[in-house]
Amino acid sequence: MSTLLIKNARYIVSCDDQDSLHERCNLFIRDQAIEYIGPALRQADQVIDASRMAVYPGLINTHHHLYQLFSRNLPEVQKMELFPWLVTLYEVWKNLDEEVVSWSSLAGMGELLKNGCTTCFDHHYVFPERSGDLIAAQFRSADTVGMRFHASRGSMDLSKKDGGLPPDSVVQTIDAILADSERLVRVWHDDSRFSMHRLALAPCSPFSVSGDLLRESARLARSLGVRLHTHVAETKDEEQYTLERFGLRPVAYMQSLGWTGPDVWYAHGIHFNDSDLRVLAETGTGVAHCPISNMKLASGVCRLPDLLRLDIPVGLAVDGSASNDGSNLLEELRAAYLLHRLTWSRQAPTGYELLKVATRGSARLLGRDDIGQLSPGRAADLFLVDLDRLELVGAQFDPMSMLGTVGLKGPVDYTIVNGVPVVQQGQLVTVDEAEVSARANESARRYLGRL
Repeated sequence: MSTLLIKNARYIVSCDDQDSLHERCNLFIRDQAIEYIGPALRQADQVIDASRMAVYPGLINTHHHLYQLFSRNLPEVQKMELFPWLVTLYEVWKNLDEEVVSWSSLAGMGELLKNGCTTCFDHHYVFPERSGDLIAAQFRSADTVGMRFHASRGSMDLSKKDGGLPPDSVVQTIDAILADSERLVRVWHDDSRFSMHRLALAPCSPFSVSGDLLRESARLARSLGVRLHTHVAETKDEEQYTLERFGLRPVAYMQSLGWTGPDVWYAHGIHFNDSDLRVLAETGTGVAHCPISNMKLASGVCRLPDLLRLDIPVGLAVDGSASNDGSNLLEELRAAYLLHRLTWSRQAPTGYELLKVATRGSARLLGRDDIGQLSPGRAADLFLVDLDRLELVGAQFDPMSMLGTVGLKGPVDYTIVNGVPVVQQGQLVTVDEAEVSARANESARRYLGRL
C-alpha cells in the first residue's frame, strides 16, 4: 500500500455535488483512491507541499484521434473543410502501422498529461491491412506513460466505390470488424472500479459505414456491456448526405438504427435542431464537444448552452491532432469559454461550468462515477497548478473559473493518475521526454516519407 499527502493546498476545487471549494486543506490518497479531504494532517509515504497551489480534478478527454499527431500542420490541408480534408488525409493514413500508432499515442498522451488530462478516450477507426494490433499498441503506450485510457474499436466499411470517402485499403468487412471488436473487448476491457483500461465500439461516421454495420455494432456492444461512439452532426455535408440517402437527418437516422441511449455519445453535435435536442434529452444520448477542431475546420458552433440547459450529457474533447494541431484539453477549455461568450453572450457557460464539463460531464459520457471529481472514494486523478507563476498574477482569487477565463500558459506543475505522480514540476516522470520526442519525430518522418 502506498500513501500520498497533498499538504496545505491553497485551494482544492472539488467539482463535487456541492461545488465545494476547500481552502488551506489537505488531501490524502491511499493507493488509487482519495481517502480524506480536510484540515487534519496524516503521515504519508510521499508529501507534496501545495501551499501555493490549486488542486483540480483530472481533466477527461472524450474524443481524440491520436494517430493524427503525425499528420498535423500539413500545409496542403490548412484551408480545407471536413470532406475534402478527409479525402486528402486518407492517402496519408492508409500507411499507418503499429509503430506509428505506438509513438503518436505515446507523444499525444504525454502532452495531455502535461496539461492536466488524466483520462483519454481515443477513436481509432483506420485499420490498413497487415498494420498490426493497433489497439494493443495504444494500451501499451497508455501503460508506459501512466494514463487512464479508454480505447475504441472503430471501423469503416464504405469506401469510395460504395459512395464513402476512404480508399479501399482501409475499409473492412462487417464480419471482420465484429470479430475483432469482440476479441478486443475480451482482451482489454475492464469494467471494475478504478479501471485503467476500457473499450468502446465506434464505427466512424454515417458517411463511412453502412447501416448494417451500425446496427450490428450496437447489438454487439450491448451484448458485451460496452459503450457506443461515433461522429454525428459535424457538418452540413453530413446532413445533406443522410437526407439524400435515407430521407432522415443524422440524429433521426442514428435513432432508427438503435444508436441513441445513455450508453451512446456522439462527437461534435454541431448541427442539431430543436427536435434533435429533444431526442438527445429524452434518451440520455451524450455529446463530446470539440470547439477548436470545429473552428479550425469551419464546421460551426455547437449549441452548448442548450445542451447544458436540457441536461444532455456533454463532455469536452480535443478531437484529432490533425484537426486541432494539439492534445491540450486545458487549451480546449479556454477556447470553449471564449467561443461561447462570443456566440451566446450571457447565455454562455462560465469558466467553472466548463471545468465541470471537462471533468464531471466527461466522466458521465464515459459511464464512470469513479472519476471527474475530488471527494473521498473517488479515483486519485488530479493536477496541481502553482498560483504564484507570473502568468497568473492577479488571477488566483477565483480558482474555480480561472482555467476558463484566464487559462494556463505552460504545463501544470503536477499530474497524478490513479494515485501515481506522472508529471512533476511540469515534466513527465514516467518516460524520458527527449527520447520520446526524438523517436516519435523519426517515426513521423519515415511515415510521411520525409527522411
